[in-house]
Amino acid sequence: MGTAKRASSRVRGVPALTLLCAMAILTAPGLVTTAHAAPAAPAAPSAPAAPAPEPEPGTKSLEDIHQEIEGLYRQAGTATDAYNLAESETKAQSARIVEIANLVVAGQDRISTLKQRAGSAARAQYRSGGLPPGAQLALSDSPSDFLDGTGRLRQGEKATTDLLSELSRTQFDLERYAKDAGALWQKMEENRVKKEAAKKEIEDKIKAAEALENRLRAEEKARLIQLEQEAQYKAQTQWLSTGAMKDVKGSATDAGKRAVQFATAQTGKPYVWGAVGPDSYDCSGLTSQAWLAAGRAIPRTSQEQLRLLPKVALKDMRPGDLIIYFDDASHVGMYVGDGAMVHAPRPGRNVTMAGAGSMPIKAVVRPDA
Repeated sequence: MGTAKRASSRVRGVPALTLLCAMAILTAPGLVTTAHAAPAAPAAPSAPAAPAPEPEPGTKSLEDIHQEIEGLYRQAGTATDAYNLAESETKAQSARIVEIANLVVAGQDRISTLKQRAGSAARAQYRSGGLPPGAQLALSDSPSDFLDGTGRLRQGEKATTDLLSELSRTQFDLERYAKDAGALWQKMEENRVKKEAAKKEIEDKIKAAEALENRLRAEEKARLIQLEQEAQYKAQTQWLSTGAMKDVKGSATDAGKRAVQFATAQTGKPYVWGAVGPDSYDCSGLTSQAWLAAGRAIPRTSQEQLRLLPKVALKDMRPGDLIIYFDDASHVGMYVGDGAMVHAPRPGRNVTMAGAGSMPIKAVVRPDA
């Protein structure tokens, strides 16, 4: 987790677009407003920046490096979702194994009780001498007592049959529990392998992206951040120009307001893959914890949030809804109103607010449908 430690020590800078979005949203009543101003362009530096040196022949341009770094972090995000899914499945399987263990203990106790009852019945039959009914009638001093005893004997035989049936069912249940537990252990091992593979991929991609950044000079790193802001500004501007926000007037529910308040309160905390707070988050860690704070448990990963939560049309979007990004649903943010969302962007960045259309939108889902 060296990457996580490095991420947590980075300067928590907030782009100009973030500040403007935050001001527009947080000053609106109930964090909701139907107005949505066009995004502000990235702020110009206070002093003229020195021009970036021309790349040497055969070397990559800064724009190419920016695209490569963003691609690496996107791949790390996809692997993070795979890691988180395997982690959540492992937790569910572990909980189920504990349940099965409790059922096995209860079943074993039940078998012990049934065997004691069966032994008592056998001893009672032994005391009767095990004589056939005809012989018992011939030896009996009172036919009426014999007939009464025969009735009780038949009742006892039925009870014994029922007891043996229950014993058989309980033993069958124990065998089934053993099979279920074995299957769960197998799945847990498969998930462990998936987690290890995803973890390695995440760390490799982040390491490669950081290596690219570390080779840049200070002015190139500043220009890289500017390129990132410009790309977000351009995407948000194009999105708004389509009229996407024209009919978006939904109001947040009480639970939605609580989720938004929780998510926005995390602004400035670092992105750490696999993290669910309270000091750091990944993208779906932030959204799942925000809704948990609002009183509703939702799936842990962005892909499962897309798969299991009800989808809503963009025009019906309201604060608290989750916006799923990219074709592989590898990123998620929470809509907060005024055409903006809050999210944990990627390693090296902090929880922040940005334009809701600053990345390709795949779907909008509603945790409190």
